[in-house]
Amino acid sequence: MTEQELERLKYPIGQFDCPNNISKQHIESWISILEHFPNRLENLVIDLSNNQLDTQYRPDGWTIRQVVHHLSDSHHHSYTRFKWALTEEKPVIKAYYEERWAELMDSKTAPLEMSLNHLKAIHYKLVYLLKTLSENDLKKCFIHPETNNEVALGFNVGNYAWHSNHHYAHIENLIKRKGWS
Repeated sequence: MTEQELERLKYPIGQFDCPNNISKQHIESWISILEHFPNRLENLVIDLSNNQLDTQYRPDGWTIRQVVHHLSDSHHHSYTRFKWALTEEKPVIKAYYEERWAELMDSKTAPLEMSLNHLKAIHYKLVYLLKTLSENDLKKCFIHPETNNEVALGFNVGNYAWHSNHHYAHIENLIKRKGWS
């Protein structure tokens, strides 16, 4: 496999490219993605067998099962980061080693239903919160300790909409490549 082919498997929709000026339409579109993502994901994976769920979406990549559990973990962290930024002045968030979390036994073996249900709940809460945010709220920031960069909440809405579609594409592309649909 060439480096270019591997890069396409890693980033099937490209990397997140945030517009310089985030409009109200961007925010509304991103919130809509987040609102519908848990059901779209469930519909994509619900009929897959355990063998299919335990298939890596790319060489040296996670299995579908690990991806679904990662989404649940990651989006839970995101929700917490929104809350911190809304209630504290530029808080330094807690980073986590997502690759280590994905190697824990629950990520490798747990039923998908637990993470699918968690995603539904956390997205319900997240979307409800996001729909209430003002333009000033979306400018509030948290600080990521690995980069020391300030991350504005408006950017984070888009980043997590992209993150949802990014991992959805990993799974969808594998299903198509394997002819499982």
